[in-house]
Amino acid sequence: MRDHVVAVDIGTSSARAGIFDAHGHLLGKAEHPVVMNRPRENHAEHDSEDIWSAVCTAVRTAIGKSGIGAAAIGAIGFDATCSLVVRDTEGRQISVSTGGEARFDTIVWLDHRALKEADFCTASRHEVLEHSGNVMSPEMEMPKLMWLKKRLPATWEKAGYFFDLADFLTWKATGSLARSRCTLTAKWNYLAHKEKGWQEDFLQQIGLEDLLARGHLPDETVAVGESIGKLTPQAAEALGLTTDCHVSAGMIDAYAGALGTLSSYVADPAKLEQQLALIAGTSSCVVAFSRERKPSQGMWGPYYEAVFPQFWLVEAGQSAAGALLDHIVRMHAAGGEPSAALHQRIVARIAELRAEKGAALGARISVLPDFHGNRSPLADPHAVGVISGLTLDTSFDGLCSLYWRAAIGIALGIRHILEKMREHGYVPDTLHVAGGHVKNPVLMELYSDVTGCKVIVPDMTEGVLLGTAMAASVSCRLHKDLAAAGKAMYPGGSERLPARGKQALYDRDYRRFLAMYRHRAELEAME
Repeated sequence: MRDHVVAVDIGTSSARAGIFDAHGHLLGKAEHPVVMNRPRENHAEHDSEDIWSAVCTAVRTAIGKSGIGAAAIGAIGFDATCSLVVRDTEGRQISVSTGGEARFDTIVWLDHRALKEADFCTASRHEVLEHSGNVMSPEMEMPKLMWLKKRLPATWEKAGYFFDLADFLTWKATGSLARSRCTLTAKWNYLAHKEKGWQEDFLQQIGLEDLLARGHLPDETVAVGESIGKLTPQAAEALGLTTDCHVSAGMIDAYAGALGTLSSYVADPAKLEQQLALIAGTSSCVVAFSRERKPSQGMWGPYYEAVFPQFWLVEAGQSAAGALLDHIVRMHAAGGEPSAALHQRIVARIAELRAEKGAALGARISVLPDFHGNRSPLADPHAVGVISGLTLDTSFDGLCSLYWRAAIGIALGIRHILEKMREHGYVPDTLHVAGGHVKNPVLMELYSDVTGCKVIVPDMTEGVLLGTAMAASVSCRLHKDLAAAGKAMYPGGSERLPARGKQALYDRDYRRFLAMYRHRAELEAME
């Protein structure tokens, strides 16, 4: 009986795979690294064949750990970062790199090479921008495509296929050119609520009038939970699965996390609108749902049916969260390569220092976390980070103080986002956290205490993989729809309430946080 599914999550640095049963139990998990090329500032590239190889290795290893035979697996699902994969007219790799290596055919989500192109899109004031917070981010696909056409014209002329990374993986698995509603709506300015999703006047306005034909981009999309098709013989062999295995429509990784953490609320729309998913890892994404369209400024969306049927989704977030802490560790004299062990050592020492010093630990240090721009709520990809209060201290304890205050800055950024969401009609009071940050007790405490929200961590902490597994389970009819999958597979979670005794302390930090934004703007406005 095919009563198990495979979920695959492609992050910035690795491919992860998990084997799940119909009740959401994770029976086997594996991870394999992927290569990233950083040829210059703001450029980041992947090799899509390296990603596919990592996927196959992770899936085979996870199946082996699970003890489940391939004949018991009904579907496989993929979620991924919003990276852009480019192939030539024969489906072969073609370079997107200024270095010219053909294997680097993928522009990574965090790549900011297309800042000028994003600004051009924003200046167009086209209707599609009403569904991107009225600002185009360089992390979206249209600016990247504009950059590619302008800066690498030889690649553009040879190009025959453009994919969001999750759609590339379903193509590799099935041979189908179908695209997910989740990916196109969220990252390609496709308006799923309209009869014609592609706005051809916008494409003409930004110089991409040949995009749809050149990229083999379809007019229709496939909803989350639907099957794209079944595995080809080649893909089945590579993955260690069978050709009777369905492939569900791909998802953006953060939205898979939102599905994994919030799907049990779908049957109660009013309750769902009070819940937020915080998918926190290298970056952080805050995802909310509503029955009504609620336009906003500085947030991505609202996107129609990007995950749940008849719901609008809005996303906010930080372009650097875990990446900022890694950067702090790497740049400090007492730091080094930011391994998991070094993060754990820092977190343990912070606990000791807080017990000794209390609120005085790093109290004069304030951090604006915009080291890779401000995704939300300012929607300013040109923004830079700020640290105030540094001394000549190069000790390990000095690193711990700076790390602690940077973590507070990250949590204050989330508070800033939530306050702006409330101004646009959202009513969040509970944060459901998934991603790598659930392993960092400093951040988990701060997300509750700084925002004033109840925080829930699912008992099975692989929320992103779980959401992808839920979608896969629907694609092979193991569950009838996403709501049923959520009810059957969500494991429950543990709650943490904010420490009200710390409210005044973090209210002061928040006032300083906002003051730093004002001072940064004043400095940049000076001639």
